Amino acid sequence: MRINSLKQVKKTVMDMPGAEGVEKQIPISKADGTPNFSLRVFTIEPGGHTPHHTHPFEHLNYVIEGSGAVVSAEGERPVKKGDFVLVMPGEVHQYRNTSTKPLIVICGVPKENE
Repeated sequence: MRINSLKQVKKTVMDMPGAEGVEKQIPISKADGTPNFSLRVFTIEPGGHTPHHTHPFEHLNYVIEGSGAVVSAEGERPVKKGDFVLVMPGEVHQYRNTSTKPLIVICGVPKENE
């Protein structure tokens, strides 16, 4: 069993083209020996956003703080603390912080794609 405190996990600036005001933490990963999934935590500052992007695997998101929007081909949909989001393989998406406080999202992905 492994227990990590998010407060002790290093934050790195997300440097993908199109990202603005986003930091990433990886509290559980293949480096910890997880057999299938990795967890990432993204902190998106007010006015910040992830890039419009897609990938060949699904990912599962849970909003742990704040509010904002998820943008997809279906348009922009609001998200808030307590919401879950399933992003399907190949689905173009973007997270935006539309509030005045940080938007913090847990993202579960297959470990090969952390």
